[in-house]
Amino acid sequence: MLVAGVCALLGITGAGVAMASSGPAQPPPGRAPATAPQLRLHHDISGLQEPGAEPAGVLESVTAGAIERAASRTFQYPGADYVKVHFSRLALGSGDKVVVSDAQGTEHYEYTSKDLGDSDNWSMSVSGDRAVVRVVKGHDDVFGIRSRLASMGVTIDRVARGQTATERARADADRKAALAAAPHEESICGRTNEAENAACYKSSDPVAYANSKPVARILINGVELCTAWRVGTQNRMLTNHHCFTTTREARNTEVWFNYECARCDGGATLRPVKVMGDQVLATDDILDYTLFSVRNFAQIQQFGYLEIDDRAPVRGEELYIPQHPRGAPTVITSEDSTERSGNCAVDDPAYDGYASNTDMSYFCDTDGGSSGSPVISRRTNKVIALHHFGGCPNSGVRIDRIAAQLRRLM
Repeated sequence: MLVAGVCALLGITGAGVAMASSGPAQPPPGRAPATAPQLRLHHDISGLQEPGAEPAGVLESVTAGAIERAASRTFQYPGADYVKVHFSRLALGSGDKVVVSDAQGTEHYEYTSKDLGDSDNWSMSVSGDRAVVRVVKGHDDVFGIRSRLASMGVTIDRVARGQTATERARADADRKAALAAAPHEESICGRTNEAENAACYKSSDPVAYANSKPVARILINGVELCTAWRVGTQNRMLTNHHCFTTTREARNTEVWFNYECARCDGGATLRPVKVMGDQVLATDDILDYTLFSVRNFAQIQQFGYLEIDDRAPVRGEELYIPQHPRGAPTVITSEDSTERSGNCAVDDPAYDGYASNTDMSYFCDTDGGSSGSPVISRRTNKVIALHHFGGCPNSGVRIDRIAAQLRRLM
């Protein structure tokens, strides 16, 4: 099934050249930062800017958003790539449910009051620029007399939606302007962005393509983006601590699998399979990870999982990174024109992150929203780092450091 999406052939067009970083910039050795950044974390690393989830959506207020029992309403935002609704009132009887669907009804989600209460009354997003909300009454009030007397129904007070093409273009222009003032903050490390749509790897590198399938786009609080990936055979996902840290945030985080372009040259996207986050099982600010589970785990098992490479990385070891830069459909970075071999590789296997030697560095292209991506060794096709910082070199937390804390949970 195909849906409209934001697909572009990043590797050929060079879209995103010199865009904003996927995390904090780090100055070249010996060069002090222009300003002293403020850190939320209590670790004074010179030149390190606090990373965060990538802003990607718009919150809209809704007036007169009441929907009576057995009625429906459409919320439309031309050009948006998703719509997500919030309920301020849920007056539902026994057996009643709320259905949120896309314009065609092919993507739809059903909720009871309890279902929505577990996610702060936010629905799952639907793809496209329209969400249709219906209140379906239970069989115990066939004629609707009791519901009318009790003023039963729901009220929607907010909508989170994706950016339009115009808004994305404006955000890109703002990034480029910011880079002109701080030219060392980019995460695109060569002349062009060498990431390519995952579909380009289907036949040329089927192992790398298969290892992109367990990598998910995550939508946090309806308007922020990071990347996450399934680790091991159990219900376990990894992303960055700077993306989210609490179970409440996890339950307001959508996890999208299968969000990729159908063809190498772009076009429509495959229809994503979406589940909600559930429990945060562990999180750490120094190693910048959050381990969490998802609801409806059976729905995403078909996409497989990644294994961790529990050892120290080696300088020159070749890499590739499946990711969702700025929430885009899956791309893979495996080439690096700055390397003699032309391939991404470990630059420094003992690089400083939030503490000494926690990271490894590389010049593989990333971007905002790539935070939380798996950095995979070509030698073993296992994850060797958790990407979190931009700055050319970019860097990821060494997975052997993280594994030492998480063995009992994985």
